[in-house]
Amino acid sequence: MDRVRTRYAPSPTGYLHIGGARTALFSFLYAKKHGGDFILRIEDTDTERNVEGAGEEQMDGLRWLGIEWDESVDIGGPYAPYRCMERLDIYQTYLNQLLAEGKAYYSYATKEEIEKEREEQLARGEAPKYSGWDRDLTAEERAKYEKEGRVPTVRLKVPSGKQLVFQDLVRGEVSFESDGIGDFVIAREDGRPTYNFAVVVDDYLMKISHIFRGEEHISNTPKQLLVYQAFGWKTPIFGHIPLILNPEGKKMSKRDGSIVQFISQYRELGFLPEAIVNFLSLLGWSPEGEEEIFSLEELCNLFGIERVSKSPAIFDTAKLKWMNNHYIKRADTERILDLALPYLEKAGRVTGDLQEGDRAWLKRLIGLYQEQLDQISDIVQLTDLFFREEMTYSEEAKQVLSEDHIPVVLAALLEKLQGKEEIQVAELQPLFKQIQKETGYKGKQLFMPIRAAVTGEVHGPDLKESISLLGVQKVLQRLQTLVDKREEVVGK
Repeated sequence: MDRVRTRYAPSPTGYLHIGGARTALFSFLYAKKHGGDFILRIEDTDTERNVEGAGEEQMDGLRWLGIEWDESVDIGGPYAPYRCMERLDIYQTYLNQLLAEGKAYYSYATKEEIEKEREEQLARGEAPKYSGWDRDLTAEERAKYEKEGRVPTVRLKVPSGKQLVFQDLVRGEVSFESDGIGDFVIAREDGRPTYNFAVVVDDYLMKISHIFRGEEHISNTPKQLLVYQAFGWKTPIFGHIPLILNPEGKKMSKRDGSIVQFISQYRELGFLPEAIVNFLSLLGWSPEGEEEIFSLEELCNLFGIERVSKSPAIFDTAKLKWMNNHYIKRADTERILDLALPYLEKAGRVTGDLQEGDRAWLKRLIGLYQEQLDQISDIVQLTDLFFREEMTYSEEAKQVLSEDHIPVVLAALLEKLQGKEEIQVAELQPLFKQIQKETGYKGKQLFMPIRAAVTGEVHGPDLKESISLLGVQKVLQRLQTLVDKREEVVGK
C-alpha cells in the first residue's frame, strides 16, 4: 500500500463549522492510524465569497482541537504552495494541456444564453445541463465572439454514454451516467479554476491517497472523476461521511438556532477541546464496545473508516454538555481557574491583577463548582451568591425563613461569629454543634435556615465551604440585614 496521505481543504468563505471540524478530524485520524500524512490546504479561489481572516480562523480552531498537520501554508512542505490562489500558474499549465489535447474548449455562451437553454430544458421536462453547442467552434467563429466582447470560460468535454463508477469506503459502489452531466466549466472568465478542476490537480500533485468529506460532496465526485480520466491519472479513494442533523433530525443550516454550530462559539462558551474532539468522533463513527470516552491519542489508534455509518448523525447537545462536564470534572483545578477567569473578569467579578490570596480564594471557589460545570461560562451564574451586594432570596428560601424558630437560629449564629476575622471550614462543624445544643434545633431545622440566610437559596454547594469562602464579615452583614428586615423579606 502506498503511503496514506489525507487532506482537509476548507474554503475561507466562513469560519470553522462543526461539520468541517469533523471532516478534518476523520481525515486526521485515518492518516495517523495508518502512519500517514495529514495535509491542510486552503481552497480560496472563490474570491467573491472569501471572508477576510477566515482561513486563519479555521487553522486556529483546528490547532485548538489538537488536530495538527504535516504540511500547510504555515509550515510549508514538499508540494507547496498550499493556498490555491498561489497556484494559478500550475492550474493554467494543466488547462492548456487539456485545451491542446482537445479535451476542453473555450466556451463563449453568455449567462443569458445559458439560462434560456436551462429554462427550455426544464419546460420539456429534461434535467438541465449544458448542451455544448460551442464545443467545436472554428477560429473565425471564436474571433467573431471575441470581437463582440465575449470573454470565454473553459469547459471540459464530457464524453457521452459513459458510466462513472467509484468504490466509496463508506457507501460502497456509487455510479453516475455521464449523459446527465453536460460539459462543465473548469476555468472562469478571468482564468481562475473552478473547484472541481483545482481540487483534482491539487490532490493529484500532492499525492493525496484518500479523500474524506461530507456526503453532500458526492455530487461533485463524477465531475472530478471526469477530470482525472481526462488526464489519465489514478483516482484517490473516496469516503463520504454522513450528514450531521440537528436535534430534530433535520438538515442543519447556518440559520438554525437549535444548536451552536461553530467551533469558535464552543470555545467562547468554555467547552474543552478534548470534549469537542471526543464528541465529534462519535458523530457517524462508533467504536467497538460500550466505551464513549476517548483521548485524541486513543482515537488515532482506534479509528477505522469501516465503522463509519451511512446513516445521518444526530447532534445531541445534551450529550456534548455531559461529555464536557466529564472532562471538566477530571481536569486540574488550576486549568479550570485559568479558563474561568476571563468570564469572571468580563462579569466584573475580578480584575486582571490578582494577588496570590485572591487567586487561592478563587481556586477554592472554582473547586466548589467544578463538578457542576457543563461549560466554563456557567461559572458566572453559579457563583453569583459570592459576589452579590444586595441579597435576593428564592421563594423556597423565603418560605424557610418565615418559620417561627428562624430568629433563634440566626441570633445564635450571629453571636458565634461576632469578633472573628475569618473562619476555617474545620471550625464550623463544632460551631454548628454548639448552636444545636443551645437552641435544640438540628438537621434541616438548623442547616436550611442558615443556608437560606447566607446564600438566598435552599440548595447549593457544601454549606461549610460556602460560609468559609463568603468570609465572616459578609456572612455577618447578611445575617444582620435579614434579622433587621426579616418581615419585609418573607412578606409578613
